[in-house]
Amino acid sequence: MSNAMHNKTLTELKAGLAAGDFSSRELTEHFLARIQQHDGELNSFITVTAEQALAQADAADQAIATGNTGLLTGLPIAHKDIFCTEGVRTSCGSKMLDSFIAPYTATVVEKMAAEGAVMLGKTNMDEFAMGSSNETSYYGPVKNPWDLERVPGGSSGGAAACLGARLAPGATGTDTGGSIRQPAALNNITGLKPTYGRVSRWGMIAFASSLDQAGPMAQSADDCALMLQAMAGHDHRDSTSLNEKVDDYLGALNNDIRGLTIGIPEEFFPDTLDGAIADNSRDAIRELEKLGAKVVSVSLPSVKLSVPAYYVIAPAEASSNLSRFDGVRFGHRCDDPKDLEDLYKRSRSEGFGDEVKRRILVGAYALSAGYYDAYYRRAQQVRRLIRDDFARAFEKVDVLMGPTAPETAFKLGAKKDDPVSMYMADVFTIGVNLAGLPALSMPTGFINGLPTGTQIIGNYFREGQILNVAHKYQQATDWHKQAPVFGGEQ
Repeated sequence: MSNAMHNKTLTELKAGLAAGDFSSRELTEHFLARIQQHDGELNSFITVTAEQALAQADAADQAIATGNTGLLTGLPIAHKDIFCTEGVRTSCGSKMLDSFIAPYTATVVEKMAAEGAVMLGKTNMDEFAMGSSNETSYYGPVKNPWDLERVPGGSSGGAAACLGARLAPGATGTDTGGSIRQPAALNNITGLKPTYGRVSRWGMIAFASSLDQAGPMAQSADDCALMLQAMAGHDHRDSTSLNEKVDDYLGALNNDIRGLTIGIPEEFFPDTLDGAIADNSRDAIRELEKLGAKVVSVSLPSVKLSVPAYYVIAPAEASSNLSRFDGVRFGHRCDDPKDLEDLYKRSRSEGFGDEVKRRILVGAYALSAGYYDAYYRRAQQVRRLIRDDFARAFEKVDVLMGPTAPETAFKLGAKKDDPVSMYMADVFTIGVNLAGLPALSMPTGFINGLPTGTQIIGNYFREGQILNVAHKYQQATDWHKQAPVFGGEQ
């Protein structure tokens, strides 16, 4: 089979399977061989499920032979190691869950398997999804395939890096404050964070329950549309899942964007922003103007408060969610505890990394009796102001656009000792999570050989519209087709 197979998009691979150009088994073997050959350098996978993948591929080939196919039949997918997978280790990038074999399967994984997807394995991630660089993982940092000395972004950095290096054609990620979109920008792939509640969180290990959202990551917008079509929908097991009709995302891809109004928030182009990053996004917006879109300037005055509000709300929710990891029922347990208090203290001290401990402490402090009103309640009030700003903007425009991240991939270790600088990596993405809106990052060029991305933000349940805008841009450009010269090939 051609070496160029891994450069094909999910959509192209789907067409190839239907035409009989190759079998799912051949395709799966090809990607498993690439993982084996290259992932030693990248560290993008925690667990590779080769045996299971080949069994699923054989089943897919039988389904194709009988014409009994789903949306993703025979297509290899990687899952972020935050989604529970029955019988397979689900670690969440933490020592705390290093030995945890999930007893059930997350809805996202279940739905994609029901559509015929083949699971290649579980991708590396920042511990409990807390980080913007994939350096907090118990399993070590993931490397960026465009420059192995740089970070891939986080927390879905393993998924983004394996896609950037073409070790998988599609992957799932989660986005709590930008964790699908920021690594997508840093690895030259497309990543979509859906409307909060559009995709079930059941079986997805919780970090901050009012912010976490699963979504698709792939080379292109049409690939993300294909995956979202399989992932989206109401789930009675998730109380935050919305019972709204799932749109035809694939059908919306080719809608005409003439007359579409794009809002440019002035807050996304501050004077302090790197000029090359700003120019890159403005060029992408101009490309859409050529296709008939209109551009207007808008303001989101409260969005500058996103980072401080987020870093009160998210740690508060994390401190509550992570209290279940106590060494009693599952997960890491210390040796020879003297009593129950010693069991709790040592199990948590040994099981959690520094960033997770930092956020638990901040969250517990913000929720404590003397500080709840001063911090947590105020952060929630700011969250409402941010949501209202977006609502006002969407009265005038169809979508908003601006840079996904304020910089290209930084060097490994560069921000390890400066958490506040690390938190600012999500300055353009966090407001979307606080408001619960859908947003997509797409590749829009390179600066000094490193990828950059531009973000498209839509109104609630307008995933189809932002996928349509991204698809039209990708039909007119080829940034998303660029792959790194990796492992001496391409």
